[in-house]
Amino acid sequence: MTNNADILFHGSIPALVTPMNKDGTVDEQSYRQLIDWQIDQGSSALVPVGTTGESPTLSHDEHRHVIQIAIDSVKKRVPIIAGTGSNCTKEAIYLTQQAQNDGADAALVVTPYYNKPSQDGLYQHFKTIAAESDLPIIIYNIPGRSVVDMSDDTMAKLYHDCDNIIGVKDATAKLDRPIKMRLLAGKDFCQLSGEDATVAAYLAQGGHGCISVTANVAPKLSATLHQAWCDKDYDTFINIRDILLPIHDAMFCCPSPAPAKYGLSLLGICSDDTRLPITPCDDMSKQQITTAMQQAGLL
Repeated sequence: MTNNADILFHGSIPALVTPMNKDGTVDEQSYRQLIDWQIDQGSSALVPVGTTGESPTLSHDEHRHVIQIAIDSVKKRVPIIAGTGSNCTKEAIYLTQQAQNDGADAALVVTPYYNKPSQDGLYQHFKTIAAESDLPIIIYNIPGRSVVDMSDDTMAKLYHDCDNIIGVKDATAKLDRPIKMRLLAGKDFCQLSGEDATVAAYLAQGGHGCISVTANVAPKLSATLHQAWCDKDYDTFINIRDILLPIHDAMFCCPSPAPAKYGLSLLGICSDDTRLPITPCDDMSKQQITTAMQQAGLL
């Protein structure tokens, strides 16, 4: 990406699914296959064990093992941003330190869910995690899942006060926020969208990339979209933006990551098995996913 030289992470960054076997165990072979394919298709970094990786239903041992598989498979070809967030500060510190010890390049730390902390609570949570690790930390702000919304001022204060808090995955779909954060934190604050359907507008508002669900099934299209933006190839950018929209919609036609896993099963990458309480897609959702992928030339 030619115009983001000072930004540590940019472009299309898949939030990887965690392939499962029929018995509910992690399917390591399929995971390695998925990782190799993602890199070959142009993904600029990878996120294991985020929400799309079914982190809420992985044990601590599984969580660490999935990160270790990713690090071993990638072999430094692209950066690894490990999901290490929790609504328990001590647990988030533990997961972040484990990821650092295992060789991750950064941590994605979600705002605490269910607890509903104040802005000061959010500040103290992230400041405490940052003080206990040397990893670059990306704040994952997703009020739709965590209920709390970190304010722009709190985020900017964390960025200025903590050397290793470097940016945000913004899943609010509020497209004024990239501009506000640029004004508050400066141009080196890494701004990654967490909402696929608005990623084109997010880039136009000053964003640097996207941690993407769609990129699980459409990594080449997603990577080309970001490269076209950097290259100022707006005809290609607009064309791919429009092609991807039905896939964005399909990836959330039922609870994630079931649609992404079904899409990957159509591509022969992994099965569509999920872990409860997430269930596989129903027939109507399967048809929507299949149609969207066919229209995009993926099948």
